[in-house]
Amino acid sequence: MAQRVAVSDGSHKKTTRVRVAVRLRPCMGKEDEKDEGPCVRGLDSQNLEIVNWRNATESVKYHFDAFHGEQTTQQEVFVSSVKPTLPHILNGQNASVFAYGPTGAGKTHTMLGCPEQPGVIPRAVRAIFNLVKAKKEDEGWDYSIGMSYLEIYNEKVLDLLSPSSQDLPIREDKDKNILIPGLTHTTIDSFSDFDKHFVPASLNRTTASTKLNQRSSRSHAILLIKVVRTQRAPPRRQQTGKLYLVDLAGSEDNRRTGNQGIRLKESGAINLSLFTLSKVVDSLNSGTAIRVPYRDSKLTRLLQDSLGGSAHSVMITNIAPEYKYYFDTFSALNFAAKSKLIVNKPFTRETVAVPVLPVKRAREDHQARGSGTEPQKKKQKEERKTEHDGSSPSGHIHSLSEPSVMDRLIALEKLMMSCKDKDRLGMLKDVAQSRKEIQELKEKQMEFESKAVLFSRLAGEKSKQEPAFKNNVAPLQRKQSTATKPNKQQAVVQPLQVSQLQPLQQLAVVKKQSVCVKKKERKLSDQVELPDGKENIMNDGWESQLDTSVLEQSRQKILQVLNSGSLKELKGLQQIGDKKAKLILGWREIHGHFTKLEDLEKVESMTEKRVSSFMKANLLSAMGK
Repeated sequence: MAQRVAVSDGSHKKTTRVRVAVRLRPCMGKEDEKDEGPCVRGLDSQNLEIVNWRNATESVKYHFDAFHGEQTTQQEVFVSSVKPTLPHILNGQNASVFAYGPTGAGKTHTMLGCPEQPGVIPRAVRAIFNLVKAKKEDEGWDYSIGMSYLEIYNEKVLDLLSPSSQDLPIREDKDKNILIPGLTHTTIDSFSDFDKHFVPASLNRTTASTKLNQRSSRSHAILLIKVVRTQRAPPRRQQTGKLYLVDLAGSEDNRRTGNQGIRLKESGAINLSLFTLSKVVDSLNSGTAIRVPYRDSKLTRLLQDSLGGSAHSVMITNIAPEYKYYFDTFSALNFAAKSKLIVNKPFTRETVAVPVLPVKRAREDHQARGSGTEPQKKKQKEERKTEHDGSSPSGHIHSLSEPSVMDRLIALEKLMMSCKDKDRLGMLKDVAQSRKEIQELKEKQMEFESKAVLFSRLAGEKSKQEPAFKNNVAPLQRKQSTATKPNKQQAVVQPLQVSQLQPLQQLAVVKKQSVCVKKKERKLSDQVELPDGKENIMNDGWESQLDTSVLEQSRQKILQVLNSGSLKELKGLQQIGDKKAKLILGWREIHGHFTKLEDLEKVESMTEKRVSSFMKANLLSAMGK
């Protein structure tokens, strides 16, 4: 698991702000159709101004971390804005550089460049290899560099290193790291090796021609450079740093680009993802947002670490000086001004490899040095035990679990050996607890086996035994002998309950004078203990007074309440509270009406005994009314 380590820069800061640089490209062809000149100009290396569209005599000024004018070279952009973030990657931290701006403003030129003027991506990769080469000479670390390249086209994640791949999912692991299962990761050893993979993959990116740009990017491209460094000496720490180089597609005004058909659909997906990106920035800056909408777009999902996450982020905002790009430029500058307020919390991703040590053999050798005869006796005991276990039927079952048990114990002992002294006592307790749990599992298994044998014997002798069992009945068969149990407690505590030997259909409404008879029977039962079978005789005499027509009428009334009654009417029934009434309503909504009163047994928590008691109580109540 990655451990969070605070940033150990010279300033000792645990947070960092998104750095924003603005680059103004030169005018393309004529300055403007109306010959009005540029709508934006730079004041110094950090400030610029743009004409106020509400009042042409005024201007709106902006302040950023860096401003690159029309004459700024690719090298100057890289050195001043991108290069300072690269050393963080070799320390196990993340960094991201992404170009933002309207279509035709020069984002792809800034990130890719050309063979004569390479952009940010080739310069950053070359600088990483130079840093790794310098680090290898001074420190005892081994470095491994890999790359992945993808594009987001129409909200689909496509692998540019493997053009035949389909839409890839975006996942998040337990450490909140964004992952893309199935994405190609290629190890590179030099810049020429990188160039060999990157150039063909760049040709796979989707581009098209519009009225504003002859080679317009129709997708967002993301290059991932992963640097893993491993310490040569123990404890063999491993740190992983990632660099995201993002070339965003530009926002488009379809009235000016003339997009139709597929181009119009692509433009809609681009504008939607950039709008979601703007919502994420607004949510982060508000400070009161309950939810940041990272998941509303594939782009913001992948940039989650760069905006408000744990990466050192640099945004290069590209703008155009022409008046026809005025509102696009104005919007891009406002977005850049909001983005520079975002605060990230970078940390070092570090893992420690647990060394594999021959713990068991080392412990046996140590014991052998202490006493030469003890290991031999121990081996003989183990051999005898294995022979005994192999002959018993349950020994084979235990032997199946021994490899996993031993692996678990060995893993715990290895972890214990690698821990410090202050943690060793806790590890010893864990080992003892594990062994205790294993012994309890074995004892439970033997207990279950003995019960299974007893159950099989009882099943074979069931036909020969008497139907009445008393104290010698097995626990698994107590439910089967309830018919012959004495009903002394039922006669005393619950006089209205019917014995299980009587069918539910024999219940009926009793006349009013039978209530007094029942009270007399209760008094007699308190004074004299009735022998077995007497209660059934009294119940039979009580049932002889039932009126079949009144019984059926009462059953229909109760059934009508169950099928059409409200929650309040159901609670008016005897022995039906709020919980049972809600359960009956729920069952009725799912399964429909009750066909008979005995269907109440299908409702949750309504057992046969409770249904019988419910029917008697409500029939007597209906008779009283």
